[in-house]
Amino acid sequence: MAVLPRRRLAAVALAATTALLVTAGCGGGDDADAGGPITLTVDVFGQFGYDQLYQEYMAAHPDVKIVERGTGSNLDEYSPKLTQWLAAGRGAGDIVAIEEGLLVEYKANPNNFVNLLDHGAADLKGNFLEWKWNAGLTADGKQLIGLGTDVGGIAICYRKDLFEKAGLPTERDEVSKLWPTWQDYIATGEKFVAAKTGASFLDAATNTFNTILLQTAGNTTGYSYYDTNGNVVVDSNPAVRQAWDTTMDIIDSGLSGKYGSWSEEWVSAFKQTKFATIACPAWMTGVIEGNAGPAAKGKWDIARVPGNGGNWGGSHLAVPKQSKHQAEAIELAKFLTSAKGQIGAFKAKGPLPSSPQALDDPAIAQSTNAYFSDAPVGMIFGTGAKSLKPVYMGPKNQAVRTEVENAVRTVELGQRSPAQGWTDAVTNAKKAAAK
Repeated sequence: MAVLPRRRLAAVALAATTALLVTAGCGGGDDADAGGPITLTVDVFGQFGYDQLYQEYMAAHPDVKIVERGTGSNLDEYSPKLTQWLAAGRGAGDIVAIEEGLLVEYKANPNNFVNLLDHGAADLKGNFLEWKWNAGLTADGKQLIGLGTDVGGIAICYRKDLFEKAGLPTERDEVSKLWPTWQDYIATGEKFVAAKTGASFLDAATNTFNTILLQTAGNTTGYSYYDTNGNVVVDSNPAVRQAWDTTMDIIDSGLSGKYGSWSEEWVSAFKQTKFATIACPAWMTGVIEGNAGPAAKGKWDIARVPGNGGNWGGSHLAVPKQSKHQAEAIELAKFLTSAKGQIGAFKAKGPLPSSPQALDDPAIAQSTNAYFSDAPVGMIFGTGAKSLKPVYMGPKNQAVRTEVENAVRTVELGQRSPAQGWTDAVTNAKKAAAK
């Protein structure tokens, strides 16, 4: 889901996840009772929307029990655990979710995963957007380590009540007209701040930075922190610098609430109506609903993103070789990533399908979201999804991204000037890539 992409949750959720991992044991696929149903463990982060799909699958396969670990968990916590499990040869689930920014890193060791091409997956190629399918392949094209789940798409989710309080338009089409460019978004934010609603215009500078970067990179170079030859290009890719400079303008204009993305304060800010807009890939709708709660239903809506489209998020499902039930895990992964599975996940939590068939299905194309004022989410996120431009992410994308966003955060908090922050971003990113 992308998430996620970094899709993360507060410390209380992490504690719950840790407890779940302990009770689930050290390895995936261990059967509770000899001779009983086999147990398939699915490791995820964020909200993949699989609960109902699990129930359907188990009803059709009474010999299978499915246990999901890590729902809602922090990608920065999830990924190191998965890396450790793979290195140790034990502990990973029978199916593991791999976020797009980490895929290259895991593909560097393809022997950790079952080659899905050896199990009929080649017949499924037409069920995925071409670039999504190719992302799961090793460089030589001989191994498929993962089947695609979602793609991101990007919009802006906003609080209608706060916009009304600030004297701004509230209807989504009119709101979209406010910001054809990011500079227009900033100008709108300045009007919002001047209205003194008691809320900030946006949640966090890092989320906006990542949105601008992926949008700009997708429309220009096709890569972000690494070029396609694996070179670190933080300081030479104009897409990174453009995203940085625009984000510095946002910070300088006083638009950010400075809520550290995915922190407890960030989660609480949703319920307390502390900000008016948030960069919103499709999967973020489920995060917003979960964080803001039922009381905010109908107070949120969705407008177009400034600039020209973009993609943030998306994952793949892989089957580690250490699984004791590889054949059964492969069949479940195929089901979850099928058009039906992707439609079900979208209905549950909002991740946008990577299946052309699912995108064309009326269940997606004509779908609305009651929580977001009946916004036509299928049209907003689905239109143009087939032509989304992927952004290449290098072998240590997550570590590099973390350092750059940490530098954005220090400027946001007033600890560094933009120039000092940029120097830190470049220096620390290169150090992270070299480890």
